Amino acid sequence: MLKAVILIGGPQKGTRFRPLSLDIPKPLFPVAGLPIIQHHIEACLSVKELKEIFIIGFYPVTQIQQFVNDMQLQYDIPIKYLQEFTALGTAGCLFHFRDQIRLGSPDAFFVMNGDVCADFCLNDLYQFHKDRSAEAFITIMSTEATKQQSLNYGCLVLDKKSNEVTHYVEKPSSYVSTLINCGVYVFSLKIFNIIGETFMSKQEDYYKSNGNGSKDAGYIQLERDILTPLAGTGKLFAFPVSNWWSQLKTASSAIYANRHYLELYRTKYPERLAGGRQSEQCKIIPDVHIDDSAQIHPTAVIGPNVSIGPGVIIGAGVRIRESIILDAAVIEERSLILHSIIGRNSKVGKWARVEGTPCDPDPNKPFAKMENPRLFNIDGRLNPSITILGCSVSVPSETILLNSIVLPNKELSKSIKNEIIL
Repeated sequence: MLKAVILIGGPQKGTRFRPLSLDIPKPLFPVAGLPIIQHHIEACLSVKELKEIFIIGFYPVTQIQQFVNDMQLQYDIPIKYLQEFTALGTAGCLFHFRDQIRLGSPDAFFVMNGDVCADFCLNDLYQFHKDRSAEAFITIMSTEATKQQSLNYGCLVLDKKSNEVTHYVEKPSSYVSTLINCGVYVFSLKIFNIIGETFMSKQEDYYKSNGNGSKDAGYIQLERDILTPLAGTGKLFAFPVSNWWSQLKTASSAIYANRHYLELYRTKYPERLAGGRQSEQCKIIPDVHIDDSAQIHPTAVIGPNVSIGPGVIIGAGVRIRESIILDAAVIEERSLILHSIIGRNSKVGKWARVEGTPCDPDPNKPFAKMENPRLFNIDGRLNPSITILGCSVSVPSETILLNSIVLPNKELSKSIKNEIIL
């Protein structure tokens, strides 16, 4: 029997995902038609031995519970939301809820960061861990990155024969390895002994400092406090994969994740891609996801790599490409949407153009870059990479919105280029 834990953090995290996270928790933001962590849940369901899923975070229960209830009804598997009383860290929260995780003595349990998007290969990962279960406390799913990108992730050095992790550094200041941590793991129950020892050590240090430490004893980071000291002990292993994987840190990285999840649908869930009745409604260039409740004029052209949410209305002659259109948005006739995210209940007027610039998929790059670094201290202008409308934004007819970010509930009056509208 196996279990799974999905770590989603809390509302003070994910600030780089704004303005999209201002009206909905980041883990529930829809990518390719589904909330981000629903992709995690579906990956867990592919493991037949998996019998229970925990979602751990410190979002208020009221923001998460309805989603959990819906998932239990849809998938018929026990799913529970465990709310932290405060931020406990990626290992501290596991230790805090260790009794629920260990209940029933599972053979092992998966741990998945809620902000990763991937073609999760959990069966292969578990089989790899199972083959080394005698010595492995943790098996990390890992992948290759470029030298420059690797500095933003946990880097690991492997013994090529045994796949044991001999060295691990979280976000190193200089190059260590191009092999990085994907934020997806298999844990043996023995890991709680290691976390417990770390907890006791931190507690002792905390009281020695009379409570003057920056974090209390319960705050334990998996990456720095557990993985780094565990490397080279024969208890930490890695399973390299070549499948698609990305983090979802910034709002612009949602466009990249959307494209790849739509591509995965071709083989795993072809029924979710637009076709049949929907292709009779308008011209579709694959891959596209359209909610059944969306209303699209027959002369509209949609795709490639577009997701359209519930209740969306798209007028005559509209062209949409490489974009996400969220619930109840209205795109009036002859408008153009490229490399953009249109927020809930937002409206784009007739003959308007909303366009972003295709950006690097690296989610660790800031969502807005300096237009001219040499002049930054003079005028401070920012150049967002894709265009994002928060919820309930109104774009007037015959205007251009280029490489800009608009916070919720704004009514624009003119064309905008390279701006963040607060």
